[in-house]
Amino acid sequence: MNKIVVVGSSNTDMTVCSERFPESGQTLLGGEFMMSQGGKGANQAVAIARLGGEVTFVAKVGDDMFGRESRKLYAKEGIDTDYVFVDGQTPSGVALINVNAEGENRIVVASGANYTITRDDIDRAAEVIARADIVLMQLESPIECVEHAAEIASRGGAKVILNPAPAAEIPVTLYDKLYAIVPNQTEASALSGVEIVDRQSAERAAEVLASRGVEVVIITLGSEGALVYEHGHATVVDALKVRAIDTTAAGDTFCGGLCVALSEGRSVCEAVRFATRCSAISVTRHGAQPSIPYRREVEPQQEPADNADRGVTAIPRAAVAEA
Repeated sequence: MNKIVVVGSSNTDMTVCSERFPESGQTLLGGEFMMSQGGKGANQAVAIARLGGEVTFVAKVGDDMFGRESRKLYAKEGIDTDYVFVDGQTPSGVALINVNAEGENRIVVASGANYTITRDDIDRAAEVIARADIVLMQLESPIECVEHAAEIASRGGAKVILNPAPAAEIPVTLYDKLYAIVPNQTEASALSGVEIVDRQSAERAAEVLASRGVEVVIITLGSEGALVYEHGHATVVDALKVRAIDTTAAGDTFCGGLCVALSEGRSVCEAVRFATRCSAISVTRHGAQPSIPYRREVEPQQEPADNADRGVTAIPRAAVAEA
């Protein structure tokens, strides 16, 4: 198994599920509360570990109960936490999430220690980044750290994959260090300047991003699947039809699955199909990391048939085969 490094954020998610989102100034009573680990970087690292990848996580947490619990749980998942640094002055990141009855979410993040990670911290992890086969990053860390990690990784020959979320402007100099960029529809529209309303506009947006030096563009389109643009050719990978109850971490699960499949030598389109199956399972469950599936759920034929004893609910194989 090839080595994957995730450079990114770690949060504690506090989620309230309610029938609808409150209006401005309104308080809604009722709802279900859940606290769990989150952060786009951590979600992606957990997804990689659960799906069978070997992963090191580079991040920063506070010296508080949230940070200590996060490090402990990441290690339990099988993630290498040697480069999860601790900031003794700044609290760990926290996300407040509201999920409505349709599974849509609204999220506010207090970044905390995620934004105190520095180029010096990246340098402390330089050896493991340089030796990686794949380096996956997002935009919940300072952009100068993302750029620095991308420079180290690209010099070492790694495939650098950027999930540009949350949406933000990306320096032009970063694009040519990327092997792949994986935005959602909103992010791709903002980055390319092309409003995505259908497959044709999605393809035009992908062409714009590819023209900046990226080898592979993968635009996730929610229930419409994903558009893959590679070597001047666009392919749409259909989504699985499932009843979504919470889309939190669906994109992170997709990115984790994509990296695992690529690390196993699958083609980009094969990797996207695998990632699509992973994210389809995640949206049928509440929470960020609690929703991320294990490999045995995505490809149950590869594991002993003991899922029922472990409380695992897999998508039927017949449905998966349609992806």
